Amino acid sequence: MDIYLFEDNGYRKLLPLVYFRPVYDLRCGILTLREKVEKLFPDANIYYDMRDYLSETFLEKNPHNFVNKKPVNAAEVFLVNGRTLASTELSNVMRNLDLNTLLLKDNSIIAGRISTEYFDSVIDAIKQNKLQSSDFPALKFRELSSDIAVIEYSWELVLRNGDQIGSDFRLLFGGRGMVRGKISEGVHMLNPENILVDEGAVIKPGVVLDAEDGPICIGKNARILPNAVIVGPAFIGENSIIKAGAKIYEGTSIGPTCKVGGEVEESIIHSFSNKQHEGFLGHAYLGSWVNIGADSNNSDLKNDYGNVKVYVDGEYVNTGSQFVGLTMGDHSKCGINSMFNTGTVVGVCCNIFGAGLPPKFVPSFSWGGADGFETYRIDKAIEVAARVMLRRKIKLSPADQKLFQKVFELTNSERLFQAKE
Repeated sequence: MDIYLFEDNGYRKLLPLVYFRPVYDLRCGILTLREKVEKLFPDANIYYDMRDYLSETFLEKNPHNFVNKKPVNAAEVFLVNGRTLASTELSNVMRNLDLNTLLLKDNSIIAGRISTEYFDSVIDAIKQNKLQSSDFPALKFRELSSDIAVIEYSWELVLRNGDQIGSDFRLLFGGRGMVRGKISEGVHMLNPENILVDEGAVIKPGVVLDAEDGPICIGKNARILPNAVIVGPAFIGENSIIKAGAKIYEGTSIGPTCKVGGEVEESIIHSFSNKQHEGFLGHAYLGSWVNIGADSNNSDLKNDYGNVKVYVDGEYVNTGSQFVGLTMGDHSKCGINSMFNTGTVVGVCCNIFGAGLPPKFVPSFSWGGADGFETYRIDKAIEVAARVMLRRKIKLSPADQKLFQKVFELTNSERLFQAKE
């Protein structure tokens, strides 16, 4: 089975989170969108399609993968949109799909099964957002009426995160908890059959793991320090540390090698990001290598309890939700006592500091705060990123530096104006 996991133009609505990664490397639940496909189709040959500028760094981290290559050895190819939340339902639908059939939902191609003779023309049409059934009379187009989801905006990942933790827990562990790590005396585990503590993980005295309303998954070598409270559904990634007295509420996913303290609710934090100190983070999505300063807070509910608007690809979009917090791109940081308004979007490689609320949209590579911003020089941004990564014994490679340069160029237009709501 050859699967072509592709990016379409929908990636633009997921910026700034996908400047440094393909859309399917976003996390939702325990797994990234890519890992869900890999787990559901363990014997498949998966081909990874992405924007060209991402391929070199992706290959450095995944040297054995097929990247931006066309399947050539099979008579047919299964297509999967990288923005799809793959599930057992999708797996069943795809395995029973007629040849030369494409599945649509919300005006996007979700999946398909096509002969290789149509591969180039179909993919080109998808990339140009010009796929018309009239241009492909030999193909069947079916509207997908099931609950299989395709992600359009970043806040949808946050709102679906709790359910995805549950479905990933069932996919990975059959819905059964177990303890492989060390549980200290004085730990309270509520509904322990819904709790997974993996090898090398350490749970210190006074910790409460409350899995009565959803599973809790603690990854390998993670450490939960004394008196922390974790309410499921929740995921704490490998090598992460939950600080003493932290309050991690339902619907939260914390990726590998993070340090998190204070109060966090219904948020997703990618790998190597820190929010170590007191302060509230709610309905937020943080990229990788983010650092949140002590006593910083984000609002996730407007005073008038209305729907939150978020700046997306040049315009403000009504989310249809009362709860939307901070979105912050990779390698961005904020100083102590920072405050973020409801639905604020901060780009990549930003440094925010000072009193007052910054704008609801902060362009990538910005330095400043409520009093104004200047461009964060690309050489300085690379220098700081290299220093930060070396603290985790990870070297910023020449390919990484090229990626920074490219994203700096791609975001030039963001810094030419200030978005107005």
